[in-house]
Amino acid sequence: MAPTSPSGPASPPAGLRGSLGPGAIIFMVVAAAAPLTVIGGGAPIAILIGNGAGYPAMFVVSAIVLLLFAVGLSAMSRHVPKAGAFFTYIGYGLGRPLGLGAAYLAWLTYTMVQVAVYGFLGAALRRSIVDIGGPELPWYGYALAIVAVVGVLGYRHIEVSSKALGLLLIAEVGIVLLLSVVVMARGGAEGLSAQPFSPDTVLSGSPGLGLMLAIAGFIGFEATAVFRDEARDPARTIPVATYGAVLAIGVLYAFASWALVMAWGPDGIVAAAAENPGDLIVRTAQEYLGTAGAVAVNVLLLTSLFACVLSFHNVVARYQHSMAATNVLPSGLARVHDRHRSPHLSSLAQTGTAGALVAVFALCGLDPELEVFTWFSGVASLGVAVLMAVTCAAVIVYFARTGSDTRRWHTRIAPAFGLLGLAVAAGLIVVNFPTLIGGSTALAAVLLAVTAAFPLAGIAQAYTLRRANRTVYDGIVDAIAA
Repeated sequence: MAPTSPSGPASPPAGLRGSLGPGAIIFMVVAAAAPLTVIGGGAPIAILIGNGAGYPAMFVVSAIVLLLFAVGLSAMSRHVPKAGAFFTYIGYGLGRPLGLGAAYLAWLTYTMVQVAVYGFLGAALRRSIVDIGGPELPWYGYALAIVAVVGVLGYRHIEVSSKALGLLLIAEVGIVLLLSVVVMARGGAEGLSAQPFSPDTVLSGSPGLGLMLAIAGFIGFEATAVFRDEARDPARTIPVATYGAVLAIGVLYAFASWALVMAWGPDGIVAAAAENPGDLIVRTAQEYLGTAGAVAVNVLLLTSLFACVLSFHNVVARYQHSMAATNVLPSGLARVHDRHRSPHLSSLAQTGTAGALVAVFALCGLDPELEVFTWFSGVASLGVAVLMAVTCAAVIVYFARTGSDTRRWHTRIAPAFGLLGLAVAAGLIVVNFPTLIGGSTALAAVLLAVTAAFPLAGIAQAYTLRRANRTVYDGIVDAIAA
């Protein structure tokens, strides 16, 4: 309740508002998944270093596990009407300290995947501009320019971003489906087959790496809950958007990656990816759609990458907004713009963070695709798998304790299976992490230590607040724990 005064009730603090429906939120979330980026950038690398022609099946496995996770997530969204998503639900189920630890891990996860894509986008944009006779500027110059553009859009109202992402998403999904349908209609290189889904093919090579990169393709779908305060009828909109996002992403990825394998044949796809994974999708389009199709794919790959970083920027800005509202981050980040109704200061902070990290990676001389993109996508994959697994546990504990929802499938069975699947996925990611970054055990240990340090810092902050500032600690209840 807001405090009152002799002149009447005080006005409540400004909050995020909007009227986004399921379609708009699905656009935001699927755009964050960046379909053309996953099929054109991630899939060739996964085919090369993962389980080869069996990679399309990993999208099916991932979608099934994440649908189980989405059941519990949707149940929590009905009973915990907060916009903090991971850290809110974990806090309600497992307590304030673990909730705050999850907040810091989510903050790291989404920041890392965003910066990873900035690296890929900077390199791809540089390559494209040089190919048409433009200046040979370093990749980070282009990346920093995109950081600035994203910052301007993120500062404005969320519906501006939603409309921009919707247009880009329609175009990139359209070209992915067109290419896939043409490949299938022409019978591919060796004739159509279900070999990519056969057990022998799926388990060939390094299926752990394949699963890790497949899960990375779904990062961001669970952020439907982050947009709760800006959704129309959130009790209905958020569950519909969550299930819709998982199904849309899973079906599209499985079909398009299967078509990519068929385009070169199960026996030839690994060799084709090894030749140059970065332009495999463009070469495929050249073969099946001609020069015009190849140009369209290349242009839409760039817009797909842009849509991805814009969507993740919005997600991170809202995570910071939710955390600041509980005073675990500077309270200024919780301010909302009077006209745009956006978390403008949080958006500016995220723009500064992304720009600083791009600059640091440039100074360290990291390769934008093989190191920035690959390494930090791996960090994000591990982070999101752990967050989802812990969220499943929180769902089970919360409903067992409160009894507020008696549907066993939604509150116990599905979350338990989701927890099992995600725990296995997280374990596979850890085991295969050194391989992902070129076999360096020491570097893998450093990155894993950084990943662990963030949630531990959040847990430590929670316990420190409980001792030193009980008022702030108790205030975490508003967005983290009951």
